[in-house]
Amino acid sequence: MSSTATVPSTPKGHPKGLYVLFVTEMWERFSYYGMRALFVLFMTKALLIDKALASDIYGSYTGLVYLTPLIGGYMADRYWGNRKSIVIGGILMAAGQFFMFISGSVYQSASAPAFMFAGLGLLIIGNGFFKPNISTMVGQLYPEGDKRVDSAFTIFYMGINLGAFIAPLLCGYLGDTGNPADFKWGFLAAGLGMVLSLVLFIALKNKYIVTPEGEQIGEKANNKRDESETAEKIPFNPKRMYIWVGVFLAIFAFFYQLFDFGVIGSFIFGLTIAAPGFIITDPSLTKVEKQRIWVVYIAAFFVIFFWAAFEQAGASLTYFAEEQTDRNLFGSVIPASYFQSVNALAIVIFAPIFVWIWGILGAKNMEPASPFKQALGLFLLAVGYLVIAFGVQGIDPSTKVSMVWLVSLYTIHTLGELCLSPIGLSMVNKLSPARFASLLMGVWFLSTASANKFAGTLSALYPEEVKVEKTYLSDISESDLAAIEANVIDTMAFKADPKGEYAFPVANANLNKTDDGISIENINYDSSSKSAYVSVFHMKLIKGLNKNFTSAVLISENELLTIEKVDKKQDDGSFKTISNAQVWNLKPEKPSFAGFQVNTLYDFFMIFVVMAGAASVFLFFLSKRLLVLMNGIR
Repeated sequence: MSSTATVPSTPKGHPKGLYVLFVTEMWERFSYYGMRALFVLFMTKALLIDKALASDIYGSYTGLVYLTPLIGGYMADRYWGNRKSIVIGGILMAAGQFFMFISGSVYQSASAPAFMFAGLGLLIIGNGFFKPNISTMVGQLYPEGDKRVDSAFTIFYMGINLGAFIAPLLCGYLGDTGNPADFKWGFLAAGLGMVLSLVLFIALKNKYIVTPEGEQIGEKANNKRDESETAEKIPFNPKRMYIWVGVFLAIFAFFYQLFDFGVIGSFIFGLTIAAPGFIITDPSLTKVEKQRIWVVYIAAFFVIFFWAAFEQAGASLTYFAEEQTDRNLFGSVIPASYFQSVNALAIVIFAPIFVWIWGILGAKNMEPASPFKQALGLFLLAVGYLVIAFGVQGIDPSTKVSMVWLVSLYTIHTLGELCLSPIGLSMVNKLSPARFASLLMGVWFLSTASANKFAGTLSALYPEEVKVEKTYLSDISESDLAAIEANVIDTMAFKADPKGEYAFPVANANLNKTDDGISIENINYDSSSKSAYVSVFHMKLIKGLNKNFTSAVLISENELLTIEKVDKKQDDGSFKTISNAQVWNLKPEKPSFAGFQVNTLYDFFMIFVVMAGAASVFLFFLSKRLLVLMNGIR
């Protein structure tokens, strides 16, 4: 891509193809964010998965979602082209959402997790073919050197966030009702959104998604777009492929054995290092092309720290909204999932303002280059977490804070996102050689994959006040159930002052897990029974996390046994009432990170302040050097 290319005149407005891609991506993102808004709530409230495991699953899912664009980008560049890749990806994602619907429909059965993981797999693969290719097509609507490209990506980004704004409201309204059986309706709405995205794209692509010369965009593989490029003149070298596969396997083993990142984490981090190395060693690349690609890589590294902190929205910040935020507004309780719409709404509001600001500065030759904007984005992210850290500093865990703190965080993060994300998409488009356009967009999203996996790891540091230690999804015998109900604690305690404590006798109990479920023996009180003080706040928290439980008994000083009765559908269509059991740890061990003990929410939020703040400073000082390597592109 030449840095000196210009166009005689820049047309006013934007091609209609931009708005086709706008609505296509809007409904695809509606599908993604609608499911994401419910995901951790579905796992913890319907499938009864504890927060740490739910956070890990969430991080693995979102990490893999942003990893597969590398594969989808490669297929588009070499074989399928953008259009075919988008259609295949859309079909797979629609199927994935309907598998989530099935999982929500049978959430009480043992097969529910299997349907969920099948749905996640289809969503991960489908997104890989969809996401990098629709982003690449935006830049192809314009001639090289067109000054409208940055604003085009900002408009496109507004489409992303318009979908992200609507999704939590609609899907949250349908699925986050307090009844676990309703999650399926939120997933169904997400699936229908994906179908609508696919239908619109197929119906409108041939008429509107064309180059300024009228050529169909995305029909051919990207390495066929410019026959003058050297990529077609240099034969494929399998030896280089084998070398980098070996490098990947070595890095994978390193992360897996020494850092215990697990298979998924090691795979993501290994590919994040090996894939860029494979691309930059391509013999067809010129010196200038390599320098520009290095800028993409360095910026992508710092982007990891941004998204690792930003993507707490789907996990730890959802926990914070659910448990620690006063969500009462005009006599109604706002669902926790609704808060994920704040960021998207702020994008729609502030994006035109940022376009105007960049335009004013550009006219005065004062517009910051892309790396400076991204450093500013990281700084604003740190400021957002600093604000909420002071909001929770020194408060008692039983005290809920005003929703103003959470809304302020999301709003400040939005300003940071506008400085980083659309600017990054535009930068990759401008710096990438045409033959590597989708592949390098995949590399850019690969950094987001690493960030999301890292985000899950960081989210698991959220200091829990109570934690599920064991869950027994099985029918409990009538005799065992009667023994529990005979010794149930006073349920009025759950309605008392959250700052208070209740003294309860500790029952003598022996719990044994069997092949058939749980065996509970000798639940009784005698002269040797002790008393223990239990926080009312902890009991209320348990009630909020599992609204269906009917009985509870203290089985040790720090363990509470709860029983929930649910109606399970049988093979013959009838329903049978069964009893599930959970053992709650009332004083779980606090997590630590890099030797730092995370005892409070203040400690937790300050991790992100330090991480994002340090990344901002480093990127700021590197920006001048990166600008040189961009060779005239800003």
